[in-house]
Amino acid sequence: MKQILTTGDIAKYCNVNLRTVIRWIERGHLKAHKLPGRGDNRVQLADFIAFLGANDMPLPEELAEQGRRILVVEDDPTTAMVIQKMLEKEGFTTEIATDGFRAGMLISSFRPRLITLDLDIPGLNGFQVLQYVRESEDPWLQQLKVLVVSGQDRAELDKALARGADEVLEKPARGPDILAAAHRLLGD
Repeated sequence: MKQILTTGDIAKYCNVNLRTVIRWIERGHLKAHKLPGRGDNRVQLADFIAFLGANDMPLPEELAEQGRRILVVEDDPTTAMVIQKMLEKEGFTTEIATDGFRAGMLISSFRPRLITLDLDIPGLNGFQVLQYVRESEDPWLQQLKVLVVSGQDRAELDKALARGADEVLEKPARGPDILAAAHRLLGD
């Protein structure tokens, strides 16, 4: 799948005139870069998907796989694999990060639309990962959904919500609850 889109590609995906896409770029709504010479615009796929989410526009079917990526951030290997297998059975594409540093790397390279986040992880803790996501100027990260799945007490879960988590589940979380939250947060 193409990672760089032309304005023509975007116009087709959104079923709009090419000039409309150019206006979105000129007004700063859609992040793009100009090519030298003729000045044609190119848009990163991740920025286009973030733009769609920010404007409540549907994700084109051809890009649906990109919209079904979930990063499981969990330091317990058994729990991480159980969550991963359950999500993959549901058709999601997943990766696992067992610490906060790996989570940061995978957020940048894997570009998930949702992360399940344990608060008590080594390296950067869950609150630091949440802060990284919520304070970023990257439009992709601003649209990233965060589902905290943690064994911390209710006060800590409430603190995670206050700091930008979209939803919280207390461990041990039931599989159907995690799946329901993932579908709800991704608009499935």
